Amino acid sequence: MRKWVIGAVLAAGLSGAAFAQGSEIQGVISSQLEAFKADNFAQAFTFASPGIRGIFRTPENFGRMVTQGFPMVWRPAEVTYLGLDNENGVLSQTVRIVDGDGAVHLLKYRMLETDDGWKINGVQILEAPGVSA
Repeated sequence: MRKWVIGAVLAAGLSGAAFAQGSEIQGVISSQLEAFKADNFAQAFTFASPGIRGIFRTPENFGRMVTQGFPMVWRPAEVTYLGLDNENGVLSQTVRIVDGDGAVHLLKYRMLETDDGWKINGVQILEAPGVSA
């Protein structure tokens, strides 16, 4: 009985930690989406990982990439957070975005924990259920 209670307490603690991480990660993604909606690419750029910032070098380059390659992120009509996955120690948040035309997009946000908190380390467009290329 005692082992079961200790195990349940440990499991509850771990799930609480995962929930806290998920909330922090969703907060970072939401903050970046809000910055995009306001066309504040300098602010949006601060939520990108050091590696992503190194690739694009400036908020203007980053903004151009987003508006041209990820318009659903730049102007989402609806955002729903789905599963948070741990793939070999890398956390990825799946997000369902409905764009202004009503099209559904699934995106996987790869996250990186830095000294400054969670940062977005890449976004992959997934195939949405019921949608074929």
